[in-house]
Amino acid sequence: MLLGLAVGLAMDALAVSIVAGLTVTPLTGRHVFRLAFHFGLFQFLMPVLGWLAGREVAHYAAAYDHWVAFGLLTAVGGKMLWEARSEEYFSSGADPTRGLMLVSLSVATSIDALAVGLSIAVLNDSIWTAAVVIGLVAAALSTVGVLFGNRLGTRCGRWAAAIGGCVLVGIGVRILVSHLAG
Repeated sequence: MLLGLAVGLAMDALAVSIVAGLTVTPLTGRHVFRLAFHFGLFQFLMPVLGWLAGREVAHYAAAYDHWVAFGLLTAVGGKMLWEARSEEYFSSGADPTRGLMLVSLSVATSIDALAVGLSIAVLNDSIWTAAVVIGLVAAALSTVGVLFGNRLGTRCGRWAAAIGGCVLVGIGVRILVSHLAG
């Protein structure tokens, strides 16, 4: 059950990793490590933060978490779409495995894990095993995603970046709609 939860939480990180792999050329071990490490770290930390916040803050976080994820993913996806229009996109230094873009993507893909931590606090369970498994699964799937995306991206060029931007915006919209509808 815990492994299924971890895989479910890591699906956004997997999709975003594929998009990142589409845009980074040439892909190095440093790119793969940075992305997998950050996505895994944030997927580990968010449930812990949610667990620490407990029931007192749960209703506040639930009211805004989907808006934060939507905003971050839409901003990054929109930036990728804008930059993909240019012939110099791949030489512009746009690297989703560095800086503020990496942190934004890490937060956006791990917001749901915050809610899981809140749920675990309500159940009065320990968070540590769950957080470690969630983080490791996210790191592993992120590694697979970025490698797969890069293989695909070398064949598709800047169209891959445009598609990737659309995917990020789509993930953001899906998160927003699923929270507003539910």
